[in-house]
Amino acid sequence: MMNSAKKNNVRLVGKLDGPTIIFAHGFGTDQSAWAKVSEAFLADYRVILFDNVGGGASDPEAFSPNKYDSLEAYVDDLIDICTDYEVQNAIMVGHSVSGMISLLTAIKRPEFFSKLILVGASPRYLNDVDYVGGFEQQDLDALFDTMANNYFAWVSGFSAAAMANPENPHLAENFAASLNAIRPDIAQSVARVIFQSDYRSELTKLDKPTLLIQAKEDIAVPLDVAEYLNKHIANSKLEVVNAYGHFPHMSAPNEIINSLQNFI
Repeated sequence: MMNSAKKNNVRLVGKLDGPTIIFAHGFGTDQSAWAKVSEAFLADYRVILFDNVGGGASDPEAFSPNKYDSLEAYVDDLIDICTDYEVQNAIMVGHSVSGMISLLTAIKRPEFFSKLILVGASPRYLNDVDYVGGFEQQDLDALFDTMANNYFAWVSGFSAAAMANPENPHLAENFAASLNAIRPDIAQSVARVIFQSDYRSELTKLDKPTLLIQAKEDIAVPLDVAEYLNKHIANSKLEVVNAYGHFPHMSAPNEIINSLQNFI
């Protein structure tokens, strides 16, 4: 068995002799977050789905807070997956933190991907001089404290706020279930790595056609961030879709499918 297959619970579906499209999930979810979107590509593409280490059905023994102390470890995992499955010129679709992981991987190994689609991605969550990330340090400290003091209460509030689809409560419930399935210490460690990261200096190094998909309102990633990405990634296009919350691929899958198909 390939190392990445077990480590990242890799699933290969669709038209196995077709061109490749890879879907990568964000924090607190797993590959099932892409179920409705990926379905639309099974007839024409070899679809690769996987779970980031620390989430889903990835190998629980693979996670170490010392190793996964930056996004670079996740980049190495994506490189391993692409190597093991002989990926070349694939369409790479990354949500949230996996957007940045995809971007960093494309810079390191440009042969893997022909186009990138980044959904709700952010290079930095903290506000800075002349930069709106959406959070002040005290906001993040309060978030980490709440996660540490009462993880399951935090999950309940965060899942509803991040999904932002009160008329479809099952969406927040599903997100809460996947967050609750993560060991609280792992979730806290991963959250710190994501929310304290800053990859703004890497953006100009990307040289691939890139679609930036942004929901109308996103508690985690404001529109300013998407506009910043659009400004600093050459050959990028920003599309604000008719969806609300940080998970438009789950709450409005048809919007995302249409955007992907038009871009591809």
